[in-house]
Amino acid sequence: DIMADKEGVTLSLEEEEEDADVALAYKTPEKKSLQEIQELDPGDESLRKYKQALLGAIPAAVDASVPNVQVTRLTLMCEQAPGPLTMDLTGDLEELRGRAFVLKEGVDYRVKVSFKVNREIVCGLRCLHLTYRRGRP
Repeated sequence: DIMADKEGVTLSLEEEEEDADVALAYKTPEKKSLQEIQELDPGDESLRKYKQALLGAIPAAVDASVPNVQVTRLTLMCEQAPGPLTMDLTGDLEELRGRAFVLKEGVDYRVKVSFKVNREIVCGLRCLHLTYRRGRP
């Protein structure tokens, strides 16, 4: 049944649990490399152009020592600040460890993370953001 067919009908608890079980039964597709994705459907010219537009050209040689995702820059944006505060993460990271941003308590701010994907498609990123009050967590 589709939800449009059930317009105006409330689901019982059992039906809701059944719908939840169906949603949990989703299985992610097997992981494929960019090369494998590019080689799918070689005869379909429009699909090939679409893949080229989305995925770009496959690099000839990939450096395996470079991580797949590289965070290049963090930018702290706050309306009360005169301008955005930016940390370049492509240089010496030890130099940045001693650098701190002071925020007043209760101030709204946003953090912008700039990153580069080097080899394969990335399904998700995880970000751990810690804010300390007066030097204490």
